[in-house]
Amino acid sequence: MRHVNLPRVFLVFFLLFFGAVADVGLSATYDVVIKSGRIYDGSGGPSYLADLAVKDDRIEAIGQFKPDADMVIDAQGLAVAPGFINMLSWATESLIEDGRSQSDIRQGVTLEVMGEGSSMGPLSEAMKRDMRQSQGDIKFSVEWTTLGEYLDYLVKKGVSTNVASFVGAATVRVHALGYENRRPTPRELDLMRRLVAEAMQEGAMGVSSALIYAPGVYADTDELIALAQVAGQYGGMYISHLRSEGNALLDALDELIVTARRANVAAEIYHMKAAGQSNWHKLDAMIERIEQARAEGLKITADMYTYTAGATGLDAAMPPWVQAGGHEAWVERLKDPAIRRRVLREMTTPTNEWENLFLLAGDAENVLLVGFKNEKLKSLTGKTLADVARTKGKSPAETAMDLVIEDDSRVSTVYFLMSEQNVKRQITLPWVSFCSDAGSLACKGVFLRSNVHPRAYGNFARLLGKYVRQEKVIPLAEAIERLTSLPAENLKLEKRGRLRQGYFADVVIFDPERIIDHATFEKPHQYATGIIHVFVNGTQVLKDGEPTGATPGRVVRGPGYRKQMQRSQGQERNE
Repeated sequence: MRHVNLPRVFLVFFLLFFGAVADVGLSATYDVVIKSGRIYDGSGGPSYLADLAVKDDRIEAIGQFKPDADMVIDAQGLAVAPGFINMLSWATESLIEDGRSQSDIRQGVTLEVMGEGSSMGPLSEAMKRDMRQSQGDIKFSVEWTTLGEYLDYLVKKGVSTNVASFVGAATVRVHALGYENRRPTPRELDLMRRLVAEAMQEGAMGVSSALIYAPGVYADTDELIALAQVAGQYGGMYISHLRSEGNALLDALDELIVTARRANVAAEIYHMKAAGQSNWHKLDAMIERIEQARAEGLKITADMYTYTAGATGLDAAMPPWVQAGGHEAWVERLKDPAIRRRVLREMTTPTNEWENLFLLAGDAENVLLVGFKNEKLKSLTGKTLADVARTKGKSPAETAMDLVIEDDSRVSTVYFLMSEQNVKRQITLPWVSFCSDAGSLACKGVFLRSNVHPRAYGNFARLLGKYVRQEKVIPLAEAIERLTSLPAENLKLEKRGRLRQGYFADVVIFDPERIIDHATFEKPHQYATGIIHVFVNGTQVLKDGEPTGATPGRVVRGPGYRKQMQRSQGQERNE
């Protein structure tokens, strides 16, 4: 019988077994490996060549390693960046129609932040009825009540991008006192504050206002401060379309700064601009006041789109008093000859009392009509207000009133208001992020029934193509920082906005030498090109420039949601 050396056998077994385990650990399997790309991590620092690995919904590693993955993407010669954040998206309805978010996904956007002044909740039964009755080309049932329920509805339906929202100050105002032009009573203001608190607990990013539009324009500064204080208690911010971007721009900016100071919150300016040629020179003073407030310790930031025209409706050409009581009341007033004469006089008289985009545009030739609800009027899409006025043989102001009545809508309108020099100046500001201020659309179906501002298809690609590559206004690394980590930090997002191990795998791969916008005011329904691949939460939603159809988008919730969850968990532990 042969003698066996048991200690030696055990030693061999130990080395074989644990060596195999160790080897498995060293050669981890990834879901995706992006090879040899130029990494722009969102910090604004220098780019570098590296591989990036994704496992499940997270970035697993960045470095050089074996491409042991289900999917390997060769990114040689391409930029690899965090997903872009659209700080002002109007994809509220377009995502219901087509959750693939094509016009934005094809520009690298992975997070749509909605809710400028008004939001898709909280809704009363009357507000739900109004929402159903006011729908244009996109039809949908209103299957939610609160803002959180709306965001959950989108995700359940299926969206390619992540979604988030502010709660609108005008929305909680309508909920409490309708469309009346008056101050809320103490009881009504308490209800508004409670509604803001509930939205923050559901994950709203903060509270928003849009102070040139009825009914938001009816709110005074004290009302805004009261709502912003609630958002601040949950870690949220105050964000605003200023009461004026034109004649009273600096006073409106002061109101935002006062609101931030007294409510003790961070504040952001929606789509920063100096509107109207007579106001272009005010941008320098605006920047100076913002930077002074920042130096004093206030966190004031802004976002912008990269065009010299804005887009809204003909309501922005008419005084707020005529719109009191809501859309139906507005239309009925415009049928009254005496009221029409007064509106005509006020539309054509310069003022600092309300924001008159009709005059700020300088001429009716600079007012482009892009969206109608009435089938009989759709042939006017793409014509200027001056064109239509000449055809009707009426003044442009009278024609605007007629169109609102006939279309029974605010009529989607583009106003040419800004200077190219100011656009470039704003792009250089380190505290400015970017937004489309538009829906996320598709070049087919219901979306083609109206024209849109080209920013819906081109805003982010225009920044990277025209202003970074062609005109070298800012470096690429800085542009990516301002598209990613800057807005993520302003919104207090967790593990988004950078390429780092453990962060959510929202990743964009693009060709910095080819990315460009193609949409124009004449032909807006044209996709940008140059974005090659996009991943949202680790799932590919764009492959070789085309949507995959995957819908991995999630609700991205604000700091109030996390605080509420922590509070609930603490109560459970104490019980």
